[in-house]
Amino acid sequence: MAIDKDYLKIIKERAKTSHVYKRFQLIGLLIAQLLNDEKHKSLYIMLAKKHHSDDLLHMAKDISERKNIENKGAYFMKVLMKTHPYLLKSSKPKTPKSKKTKIIK
Repeated sequence: MAIDKDYLKIIKERAKTSHVYKRFQLIGLLIAQLLNDEKHKSLYIMLAKKHHSDDLLHMAKDISERKNIENKGAYFMKVLMKTHPYLLKSSKPKTPKSKKTKIIK
């Protein structure tokens, strides 16, 4: 079975386009672009989904305008941890692992 080369080109081009369906996805991608940290865009999307995205976007804009910061993504996370340490905590509480017990017959 031969695959049409044009079809493969179409698939590659379609993969390059953004598939943003929700507001928090857009905010997360904007934060990643502002901080020049595309590698961690899923982290910023997750933060924008779980928390007040306008505050995060405002903070990212402020950091992106600063010229003397080399790694803006790391600085953003440092400021976020200082100002809002609860933001990065998991929303699910950890459940302790139960020990398996032997049943003696």
